[in-house]
Amino acid sequence: MGAGASGLMLASVLKNDNVCLIDSNAKVGAKIKVSGGAKCNITNNKVTANNYLGESDFVASVLKEFSNEDLIRFLKKQNLDFKLNEKIVKGTFFCNTSQDVIDMFLKLIKSKRVFLNTTVTDIEYENFYKIKTNSKTIEAKKVVIASGGLSYQSLGASSIAFDIAKNFNHKVNPLNPALVGFTVQKDQFWFKELSGVSMFVKANVENKSFEGGLLFAHKGITGPVILNSSLYWKKGKMSLDFLPNKTFKSFLKGNKNISSSFNLPKRFMQEFLKSVQIDDKSISSLTKEELNKLEVLKNYEFSPAGNFGYTKAEVTKGGVEVDEIDVKTMESKIKKDLYFIGEALDVTGELGGFNFQFAFSSAFVCAKELNKSI
Repeated sequence: MGAGASGLMLASVLKNDNVCLIDSNAKVGAKIKVSGGAKCNITNNKVTANNYLGESDFVASVLKEFSNEDLIRFLKKQNLDFKLNEKIVKGTFFCNTSQDVIDMFLKLIKSKRVFLNTTVTDIEYENFYKIKTNSKTIEAKKVVIASGGLSYQSLGASSIAFDIAKNFNHKVNPLNPALVGFTVQKDQFWFKELSGVSMFVKANVENKSFEGGLLFAHKGITGPVILNSSLYWKKGKMSLDFLPNKTFKSFLKGNKNISSSFNLPKRFMQEFLKSVQIDDKSISSLTKEELNKLEVLKNYEFSPAGNFGYTKAEVTKGGVEVDEIDVKTMESKIKKDLYFIGEALDVTGELGGFNFQFAFSSAFVCAKELNKSI
């Protein structure tokens, strides 16, 4: 159920052809198509459980079964062309186009049945599974839920994976948009005046730190460093270092005006100075109190108001509780012959190919088990 990254990988490596893929979209791989700026950020050159929000032992076990090196070998065997591109996130592999990935999977699943424009409405069990859809009822001995989360509703995303899990008495942990921009509170409304300005910053959130691009937007702030921060942010404070890898004192030389001394975008400095109520004057004329206000550039603390929501989110965090899933098979511990893989599970990766890697890895683990029994 679901013809996205995890569903396509599963169907590709299943040896039995008595398999069908069900998807509500008109074509397979709708989310793959738009990922990574339509170039599909397919994995990362360094992948560990530390790159995920989720139960670390569960994640580590899944990644061990099908690592990024295993995925790279798999892709090379299929003659997929991809390369390292670190402009957005360190260590990320991108393909020439996302369509290349979809075409690869279409070739691999050509012997499998695919039901498109088919929306699952419910699943019942009476000695076998009855998958009810908008057009037909499909009967199956085993069902794999690979229909993802709530992000990208324009591409057919829905809560069906979580609804089914709950119907079979699974615990679904709270769902929230992730890898998404932040809206801001009144004290940070000056951010909105900077729409379109981008900067390299360091973000500190919970016990995580990220360096990367920040983009000011009409709604608040976004960009790779903010998207990663959103994965770990809980209600409360986080901080930004607008001068990463540099000391504050190194900018206090000479008689230049403040806005020229810090080598930061002029628009940013003008709005920042307004926010801390300092005139743009010579560095040498600053008082101790003004210097203390300026030093906030190294540790600007604020509490986001919220985020841009599911329409802008790359992924959904939360999901099916992994303690109720067999890590060696992806089978439900509650309901026999029911499996959950990919984004439906309560495992969410950082930006940089990590979510595709987990989707593929969990699918591989599941297929390894199913190949023994079907």
